Amino acid sequence: MAEVKRIQTPLTKDVAAGLRAGDRVLISGIIYTGRDAAHKRLVALLEEGKELPVDIRNQIIYYVGPAPAPPGKAIGSAGPTSSYRMDRYAPVLIEKGLTGMIGKGLRGPAVIEAMKAHQAVYFAATGGAAVVIAQSIISQEIIAYEDLGTEAIHRLEVKDFPVIVAIDSQGNNLYETGRKEYQGKGNHSNI
Repeated sequence: MAEVKRIQTPLTKDVAAGLRAGDRVLISGIIYTGRDAAHKRLVALLEEGKELPVDIRNQIIYYVGPAPAPPGKAIGSAGPTSSYRMDRYAPVLIEKGLTGMIGKGLRGPAVIEAMKAHQAVYFAATGGAAVVIAQSIISQEIIAYEDLGTEAIHRLEVKDFPVIVAIDSQGNNLYETGRKEYQGKGNHSNI
C-alpha cells in the first residue's frame, strides 16, 4: 500500500502539482466549507466585481453542510456532499486561485480542464464516514452566509483530515483509472 502523504494548508500550486490521483493524503491546517448555495453567492460576487468574504487563493473548500456540534465536540457529523452540484461554479473559483476541493463523486469536464489549467486538485472524502471525518476537525466557526444554516461557509481547523486524490492537476482521474484497473483484473460487473 502506498505511503500516506501529509500536507499543510495553504495548498500552494507547487504542492498541488506534486499530488497524483490515488494518493492517500492527510490534511492539516485551515480549510473552508461551502455547498451550492454558498458557491452561487461567491460567483455572483465575482461577477459583480466585489470581494469575496474569504480569500480563496491557495485554499481548499470542503463540500459539506456540517451538523451542529454535540456537547464537548467541535462539530457534528461532517460527511461530503455530491460534488457535481458545484460544477457550474467551480471553474470560476479555480481560476481565482482555489487549489483544492473535497467532496464525493465525479466532476464534469469543465472543472477538470480548469484544474489542469490552474494546478488544482480534487480530493475524495469517504461518504458514510461523517462521524469519523468529524474527529479530524479541531475547531469551526461560521465566517459567511450564516443565514444559510448548515450551508454557511465555515472555517475549519483540521488535523490529519483523511482524503484521497481523486483527480490530480494533470487531469488523471481515479474514477476512470480505478474502474479500468478493476475491470482489467477480470471483474466485469457494471461498476
